[in-house]
Amino acid sequence: MKLSYDTGEFAKKLNLFGKNRIPFGFIISFDKTSYDIFELSKQPINIKYKLTNQNYLKHNTILKYEKFSFAKYTKMFNKVQTNVASGNTYLLNLTATTPLKIKISLDEIYNLSNSSFKLLYKDKFVCFSPEKFIEIKNNEIYTYPMKGTIDYKIKNAKQKLIDSKKELAEHTMVVDLLRNDISKVASKTKVEKFRYINKITTKNKTILQTSSLIKGYLGANWQNNIGYIVDSLLPAGSITGTPKIETTKLIKNIECRNRTYYTGVFGIYDGINFKSYVLIRYIKRDNSGSLFYESGGGITSDSKISNEYKELNDKIYLP
Repeated sequence: MKLSYDTGEFAKKLNLFGKNRIPFGFIISFDKTSYDIFELSKQPINIKYKLTNQNYLKHNTILKYEKFSFAKYTKMFNKVQTNVASGNTYLLNLTATTPLKIKISLDEIYNLSNSSFKLLYKDKFVCFSPEKFIEIKNNEIYTYPMKGTIDYKIKNAKQKLIDSKKELAEHTMVVDLLRNDISKVASKTKVEKFRYINKITTKNKTILQTSSLIKGYLGANWQNNIGYIVDSLLPAGSITGTPKIETTKLIKNIECRNRTYYTGVFGIYDGINFKSYVLIRYIKRDNSGSLFYESGGGITSDSKISNEYKELNDKIYLP
């Protein structure tokens, strides 16, 4: 494993935990400037998470919201297209913050939501992400890029999603990006499965999304370098775009905000295996107690603004 670059305190701390085989959890922001690390045996009471597929209680909660301004979205979308036309980016994940019109606590949202992964972080946000970041088991690393969405109610939705040239191009770019990322830390990297369908059902809608599976070989004692591995793969390519470094800079300029932990990563090392998730499907609370939903999607030269704006809103749900 060739990981001999300088890195920050975050990665060094994870390496130390890994080297000593100490089970830990961590969260890191989109731009890697903020993080939190804790031993699982000393988990703070204000951090809750679930990593299981168990069923939860059914709920009737529908998220009412005030749509993000279409005029503002149009300005951002056009800036992305200008940069695509100039060759500065080929795919950029554009996101926005939507005000929710509900009175409910983050703890209630956490308890109601049904997801294979969910996280409540210090009464600051709740996340119920369908997208894994990386998973490490049996000395192998796996990543599952998710890109491409369609409303299940559309006639022949599954076939339309698979046949869409725009969605195929977008997904292929993300897969190529993540395959290249994984090859930086692993050998024998390959796309194990390309473009399979996930069905995500909520109270008021069902959507289909395409994912792929990429894996590589890390070898024994990968735990000693777990911080380097995570650090070298951040930010996640599925929520930045390609080329990653330039596109990440463009995101900050175009969105004109700090995403903080939204589109960052949460991970757990249990002493044997490692799991992590991209922090999407994300509800945050501001200092006044108001709630906001973060959502977005990938923009390419083939993107149509009406479809992208619809996707932004389709992703606002409570599973």
